[in-house]
Amino acid sequence: MRKEIIINSTANEIRIAITEDGRLAELFVETPEKERMVGDIYLGSVARVMPGIKAAFIDIGMKQDGFLHFSDIGRSLGDYSALIGDEDIDDSEEDNDEDETGASVAAAGGTQKELSAPTHHPQQDHVPERRSRGREKLDHPELHLQKGDDIIVQVTKEPVGKKGVRVTTEVSLAGRFLVLLPFDGKVGVSKKLTNFREKRRLRRIVRSILPEGFGAIIRTVAEGKEEQDIKNDLESLINTWHEIEKTVKQERPPAILYKDMATTSSVIRDLFSNEVEHIVVDNKKLFRDIRAYVKWTSPSLLDKIDLFKEREPIFDKYGVEKEIATALSRKVWLKSGGYIIIDPTEAMVVIDVNSGRYAAKREQELNSLRTNLEAAREVVRQLRLRDMGGIIVIDFIDLEDDRNKKKVYDELRKEFRRDRAKVTVLPMTEFGLVQITRQRIRQSVLHSFTEPCPTCGGLGLVQSKATIVGQIERWIRRFKSETHEHRIILRVHPSIAEALTEGAIGRLKKIMLKFFIIVSLDIDKSLAVDEFHFISKKQNKDVTDQYMNA
Repeated sequence: MRKEIIINSTANEIRIAITEDGRLAELFVETPEKERMVGDIYLGSVARVMPGIKAAFIDIGMKQDGFLHFSDIGRSLGDYSALIGDEDIDDSEEDNDEDETGASVAAAGGTQKELSAPTHHPQQDHVPERRSRGREKLDHPELHLQKGDDIIVQVTKEPVGKKGVRVTTEVSLAGRFLVLLPFDGKVGVSKKLTNFREKRRLRRIVRSILPEGFGAIIRTVAEGKEEQDIKNDLESLINTWHEIEKTVKQERPPAILYKDMATTSSVIRDLFSNEVEHIVVDNKKLFRDIRAYVKWTSPSLLDKIDLFKEREPIFDKYGVEKEIATALSRKVWLKSGGYIIIDPTEAMVVIDVNSGRYAAKREQELNSLRTNLEAAREVVRQLRLRDMGGIIVIDFIDLEDDRNKKKVYDELRKEFRRDRAKVTVLPMTEFGLVQITRQRIRQSVLHSFTEPCPTCGGLGLVQSKATIVGQIERWIRRFKSETHEHRIILRVHPSIAEALTEGAIGRLKKIMLKFFIIVSLDIDKSLAVDEFHFISKKQNKDVTDQYMNA
């Protein structure tokens, strides 16, 4: 599989496209208004503890409080200055996936003294010893969280809609070759690294250089790297953690303690490996920055970084712009003539597969299978490209043969192996439905390129003209029942004005005769179709809201 990273930079936007065999597979967008937040570490305070939903809300200085589920609270919760001793770990438990972000735990300035009986004096200058508890959770975390407690948390999911960020107390720092676990003494290896000898070599190297009390996950890109490269990466992460420890003592919540890399840097750090054929970037400064970082971390990959110098837009050259348009479309066509409809809702993403053309009955099962298999591949690509997560339900074309249903299920699972997000796929039901859960970390690409329609509010529908005219009549009825005024101004969109006046005796005239009132029509193109305003001539003010729902 040929993999490329294409970067387009403008004054206020950076777009990063990852292509596989020439087709767009993933897209990242970074703007000043929508900065990447996953990985950021905050010193917050507990705003609310809600045992009923097994969660707490943490004030980290954002519009919405961070959501901390009790399952994301680790053993190390307690007073930050009272971290406890060290113990050995079982090597058999060390296969950790590098994509896991919840890797360690820290808390600051709380009142939970019973959790952290220190084996050393809390005022000593050196870094305190830590007891490795792996990913053990507290049996009853709500008993150890009190409103107003200070706590260190890390963002694991960006805000989606009206929901705030999701956070964890298991803090980790991601580097090029390692993920540092400040409060977890384990040394894990990415499951994607399959060579047993190489895993053992890397684990031995990391154990020999890792400071006491710290843990780490060895990333896939560390395969074949020299000890010095890994040591340099570890030293950088350790220094970063020491800076965070210093900042904790100086700040008061809510405060940010650590800002993770921007989207471009994190993509290069996490995804640029030998599998990538080359990186193309159309901005000289960004090109120099990327080369400087790669020269420090992986000098052997420098030749794969190219500066795009042509006059044609870089995304046009590589066919990315057309595929972005597809990613914003509700309907996606398949080569077979079929198509899929993608409808994201508040609760889930619903995808419908359609054949798009009639097939003879004797070939219906075979044609349905072919369309479903093609749709399965395209659905996975679209989910990755649009970065859609949560609950996903796919309505495939009906199949009668259970073996064919299994083929579609197996095709989905095979395609999802390329996906870096955690995915669970359930077998096809008797109704042809496949249920999927996909890890959601950030908002979908759709949110990066669009905003809700000011008229329909994102629904895709507006009220009919007849409905609006009916609302106007009911408003006038309320107005007349409570006042003795006989003159009023009605300001509406041109299309509603037309609906009110069409015909020999228009609807507006009938309303005026019915309620003994004179309504002066004021046409305003700036109004939404379903918006109207009433201005009282007597009071010389807008009185719309006063009688809207009386």
